[in-house]
Amino acid sequence: MANQESTMEKIVSLCKRRGFVFQSSEIYGGQNGAWDYGPIGIELKNNIQRAWWKEMTQLHDNIVGLDAAILMHPRVWEASGHVENFTDPLVDCKKCKQRFRADQIDQGKLAKKECPECGGELTDVRKFNLMFKTNIGPAEDTASVIYLRPETAQGIYVNYKNIIQSNRMKIPFGIAQVGKAFRNEIVTKNFIFRTCEFEQMEMQYFVKPGTDEEWFNGWKKQRWAFYEKHGIRMDKLRWHQHGPDELAHYARDAYDIEYEFPMGFRELEGIHNRGNYDLTRHTEFSGKDLQYIDQDNGNERYIPFIIETSAGLTRNVLMFLCDAYDEQNVAKSGEAEDLRVVLHFHPKIAPVTLAVLPLVKKDGLAELAREIQQELKDDYVTDYDQSGSIGKRYRRQDEIGTPFCVTVDHETLESGTVTIRFRDSMEQIRVPKAEIASRIQREIKAYKRV
Repeated sequence: MANQESTMEKIVSLCKRRGFVFQSSEIYGGQNGAWDYGPIGIELKNNIQRAWWKEMTQLHDNIVGLDAAILMHPRVWEASGHVENFTDPLVDCKKCKQRFRADQIDQGKLAKKECPECGGELTDVRKFNLMFKTNIGPAEDTASVIYLRPETAQGIYVNYKNIIQSNRMKIPFGIAQVGKAFRNEIVTKNFIFRTCEFEQMEMQYFVKPGTDEEWFNGWKKQRWAFYEKHGIRMDKLRWHQHGPDELAHYARDAYDIEYEFPMGFRELEGIHNRGNYDLTRHTEFSGKDLQYIDQDNGNERYIPFIIETSAGLTRNVLMFLCDAYDEQNVAKSGEAEDLRVVLHFHPKIAPVTLAVLPLVKKDGLAELAREIQQELKDDYVTDYDQSGSIGKRYRRQDEIGTPFCVTVDHETLESGTVTIRFRDSMEQIRVPKAEIASRIQREIKAYKRV
């Protein structure tokens, strides 16, 4: 089988064709930097989120969850530094009117004020704050200004003391959150990779000063292992350490996990040692004491250091799609090319776990297939398809990454067995229909990507 690499054009085409992702407001010409997740896409996104949430909370006794409000007090963003520092360098072309991030165009052209697209004259570089600003209440004045949050981390920091008190948390402990964030990006591109509205999966881990380096290295290992556990090709991942010029003003150390997307290696997730910057700033701006009191150590008081793991959920969706995409020539020797498009999702991530397919619609096979699907619905996300040849139906399921197809045929009526077809190998086996659920469960637990 000759495998072919994914391209962004192929991914975008597949996503629209099969209901993963649509352009927002497409019938009106589309909204730049915004995308809608279709029936298959929302299942994929939810599965990735559930896998992350399980990894962070269910598998760690000392990490709890939070869902903070999108709208927060404006002083939060002053304390965090976003009002002052959350900017990108912006230039416009006076001729073609295109807008560019100054740090992402050729510095020689920037020095000459030469547009990289048309050669026209560029404006001077100016700072552009990425936060969306709006007003709350009936009056639109400076007193009513509020921001759509540009990140989810601050909601965790301002609730840190509430969670200690209500859940009797002891350091080290973590707070996990998944939620929407909004950034008024100068340039949105590469499909859902960089958008104005997106979702983050963040965990903030509070540790005693002096132990931060050990925990930082530990979380680097754990987050790397998450992707291997869920079937990502590890040769597509690499580490990138932030140099002195890249390091954020609050960070003591920072690494990114980068994935090799069709447009090259790009950031997938960041692991940061934020020190005590955030809680110190919120102590200063709020006037509230955010020190931790260590009752197990003579009531020692200190402001914890924070280790952050921050991943883009929507960016993870794109990564899982790109990593799973495959084109295989499954023609037999001497035959014309027969190309199948298949998504090699881990079964825990796949939007549909199994499809139930009657070989034909007559002879009671369709009714029996529906009964089997009903029995499996409680444990798995299922699909039912009786339209077209069985081969075409297999291909449709391959395209959305369904790992297992259960086919009901005339032998099912005679012996009570069905065919289970495996997506990756296209192997088929017969099992008693009463054993479908347990067999699928075993296959999911033992799954290894070929």
